[in-house]
Amino acid sequence: MKKGIRYETSRKTSYIFQPQHGPWQTRMRKISNHGSLRVAKVAYPLGLCVGVFIYVAYIKWHRATATQAFFSITRAAPGARWGQQAHSPLGTAADGHEVFYGIMFDAGSTGTRVHVFQFTRPPRETPTLTHETFKALKPGLSAYADDVEKSAQGIRELLDVAKQDIPFDFWKATPLVLKATAGLRLLPGEKAQKLLQKVKKVFKASPFLVGDDCVSIMNGTDEGVSAWITINFLTGSLKTPGGSSVGMLDLGGGSTQIAFLPRVEGTLQASPPGYLTALRMFNRTYKLYSYSYLGLGLMSARLAILGGVEGQPAKDGKELVSPCLSPSFKGEWEHAEVTYRVSGQKAAASLHELCAARVSEVLQNRVHRTEEVKHVDFYAFSYYYDLAAGVGLIDAEKGGSLVVGDFEIAAKYVCRTLETQPQSSPFSCMDLTYVSLLLQEFGFPRSKVLKLTRKIDNVETSWALGAIFHYIDSLNRQKSPAS
Repeated sequence: MKKGIRYETSRKTSYIFQPQHGPWQTRMRKISNHGSLRVAKVAYPLGLCVGVFIYVAYIKWHRATATQAFFSITRAAPGARWGQQAHSPLGTAADGHEVFYGIMFDAGSTGTRVHVFQFTRPPRETPTLTHETFKALKPGLSAYADDVEKSAQGIRELLDVAKQDIPFDFWKATPLVLKATAGLRLLPGEKAQKLLQKVKKVFKASPFLVGDDCVSIMNGTDEGVSAWITINFLTGSLKTPGGSSVGMLDLGGGSTQIAFLPRVEGTLQASPPGYLTALRMFNRTYKLYSYSYLGLGLMSARLAILGGVEGQPAKDGKELVSPCLSPSFKGEWEHAEVTYRVSGQKAAASLHELCAARVSEVLQNRVHRTEEVKHVDFYAFSYYYDLAAGVGLIDAEKGGSLVVGDFEIAAKYVCRTLETQPQSSPFSCMDLTYVSLLLQEFGFPRSKVLKLTRKIDNVETSWALGAIFHYIDSLNRQKSPAS
């Protein structure tokens, strides 16, 4: 051991050299371990503060990138397309796939639904839907036409679903959109606009990406086009250029839509004005036959068959009498916030025969028929599905296939049963008869096979998925006008 250094282990002391009076003289100073502890007590909180500062700075930087994340996902560079890879630090998965989200509110006549979609995009390919969260609330937004403030509660509740489903860092990059359908289209313009303004105010207070066009009443044709996109995206038809596509039939409460991609020139030439629409998606252009029939949704059709007028109480509170109801039935029915007294009528002919005659009057000259639907595969959903499942034509959970004539067979059976045994579903004869004749008016033969489904690959078969694609694609084009 060097001279001048002593260690006393038992007393936990040590000595160090310290200059004294000159370079050649040294003295020894005793340092206690208590001094070291005092230094540690200062250094530890100081280090902790530095660490917190660095962490906060990182979080602020990370949040700042989120505001740019959406456009860096959908637009990697000028001229970027759906089929090209974008580069975003926020939305890039470990395998190089881009990850992004979209929120679509469907404000229908009978309920408001939120769809939260998660997408991934492989390099140089079309996006893939990897997850969907869905929740619905009743009644529809139009039910609050006379009490706009009450509409906000349900909207906020559905927004909470999106917040729980989407990671925090993606909120500011996720488009939030509400599209209203027939329920608001049937309202007086001023009432509809007040509802939309209230929803927009709630949206603006949310943490999501909200544009000036985030809330609107959806054009009926766009509703059909968006549903067609959904079905063909989920079945894989959009990923194969030139591949066979499928048609779409949607029966809502206030309107019904039909859409398909014509392959016969005669269909294009014979279609009335307003029945054809051009769609650009995934760098390809489609010319679709698509039309929405306002007032021919199931609930609006019921009212028409009963002899009522949309949005108006029965004159002098009179009872609406229909040959489509059981002769012994008397009750009340509420539609669009109006309550009607309804009853059946006694007659010598069969219930189905009289009902079919009444339905034919309502449908007369209101539906365009096209021959090509006989040769296109069609998916049908919404009330088509519900009615078929209700009478056992398809599995209530899994869906299935049927022929158009099955609706007529079911209608005849239910109507005959109602003649003697009033059931818990007094409108079943009317509804089944209406659907049977509506499909035939479209041009479907009784032998035509339809596929009825609520979901494909566990995704709701509504227009919402197609509409959010359309919206994101439009944002992309706005940011890259040269494309």
